[in-house]
Amino acid sequence: MAKTEIVAEPGMPQLVITRAFAASRDLLFRAHVEPDLLVRWLGPRGLTMTVDRYEARDGGTWRFIHRDADGNAFGFRGVFHGTPSPDGIVRTFEFEGAPGHVSLETLTFEERGDQTVVRANAVYQSVEARDAMIASGMEGGVDDGYERLEELVAEMGAAQGA
Repeated sequence: MAKTEIVAEPGMPQLVITRAFAASRDLLFRAHVEPDLLVRWLGPRGLTMTVDRYEARDGGTWRFIHRDADGNAFGFRGVFHGTPSPDGIVRTFEFEGAPGHVSLETLTFEERGDQTVVRANAVYQSVEARDAMIASGMEGGVDDGYERLEELVAEMGAAQGA
């Protein structure tokens, strides 16, 4: 299984998350922009996700909600900047439980042989905001989600005969 790398340089309001997947760039892109696929992998295994809206276009908005077993809801939202494509996705990201703390995320998909490296670069308004994101337990959610994404793209590739 691939390992997710999360880098938070001291003094920089930025996180860089990188992971290689044994899948094509096109499959990974689809898993990031098709709501019926997104709900199958994004976030921790213990939560369910619903997509309120996901307008994958320049200026389009997105919002999804994770729910735990007790019914607690955790909403997230943002706006796409530029039209998402296999070359990349740029969007804002805001946890509704901490309004006003918006980050800018750039996601890229780089094919390297039979693998694709997915890299997310998130820039926060301050080092403190970045550190609060880390303290929230996001690393476990990222690891869980990327494990689920690995399972999903393996299933998608098998269904395509890849």
